[in-house]
Amino acid sequence: MNPLHIGLILLNTLMLVSGQFLWKFGLSRKADPFESLQSIIHLLFSPFILGGLFIYGLATVLWLFILNKVDISIAYPMQSIAYLITVIGAYYIFNEQMSVLKIAGCVVILIGVGMIGLSARYS
Repeated sequence: MNPLHIGLILLNTLMLVSGQFLWKFGLSRKADPFESLQSIIHLLFSPFILGGLFIYGLATVLWLFILNKVDISIAYPMQSIAYLITVIGAYYIFNEQMSVLKIAGCVVILIGVGMIGLSARYS
């Protein structure tokens, strides 16, 4: 796997996290987005939800390209970096709580991704 592939996987991961953040932001702007069918339809056509869907669509096309170039046993675990990005982003953007267990979990994920990355190099 070359640096371009790693960069594309990281870009794909950032796109997925961005889509999730747009969805969360869109949902947080509505008092009760699931109270009726009309409110659900209105939610689905909000700019934040549509923007998140658009980014997810682009990320899916990019993911198909990545799968064509990189072993899925390497590429998919690398996407778990999204957990780390999401925990940090949720803390700063949505003021969600940070805990020792969340930080420890992120460290474990990073160690696992590192081990998988090294396995590709030494296989």
